[in-house]
Amino acid sequence: IAIDAGHGGQDPGASGANGTREKDVVLAIARALARRGDNEPGMKAYLTRDGDRFIPLRERMNLARRARADIFVSIHADSIRNRDVSGSSVYVLAEHSASNEAARWLADNENAADLKGGVSLADKDDQLASVLMDVSQTASIGSSMVAAERVLTQLDRVGTIRKTRVQRGPFLVLKSPDIPSMLVETAYISNPGEERKLRTPAHQQAIAEAIFSGVREHFRTSP
Repeated sequence: IAIDAGHGGQDPGASGANGTREKDVVLAIARALARRGDNEPGMKAYLTRDGDRFIPLRERMNLARRARADIFVSIHADSIRNRDVSGSSVYVLAEHSASNEAARWLADNENAADLKGGVSLADKDDQLASVLMDVSQTASIGSSMVAAERVLTQLDRVGTIRKTRVQRGPFLVLKSPDIPSMLVETAYISNPGEERKLRTPAHQQAIAEAIFSGVREHFRTSP
């Protein structure tokens, strides 16, 4: 499980009214999730960052690939001008963004390495490579949606859900063509009540447990 704590280093992310920084709380949640994953038989956690450092978005995706991750979870805390807005939401990659990324991969010789499962695009003609990429992406997005729905269900047991359905977005970190990926907006750091909760280790642990439970359920039903 690749666990990606959003922002970091010179990029603090969003900030709450009391000075809580997104990069700090999501790292705490990511570490809690990693500990939980490492304690589960058959699972191993990989943190894209385990400290306060900046990592470019595409490099986060590449780190997960090098770790041979079976799923990628990016953790964030939302913010909006209206401080009354609250709740969690979960995103997977939008279809049009997947198509754009597929074109980028097929045009980039550095991406001729194997897709997960050992399928190489390097020795395929353009048409076959495009078909294989499409099959891989379709399967990955389908798995992403199923896993994300399970995580959203678990988050609903921890606190408020802002959006009751899994959302689709163009997030760069979700664009790996063969690793199911999701982005979790754990809460609105701009909401004073949720900001207070995000600062507490107990709530950080509860969010980590919810994400973990959803991911574990996904792998139990789709090993």
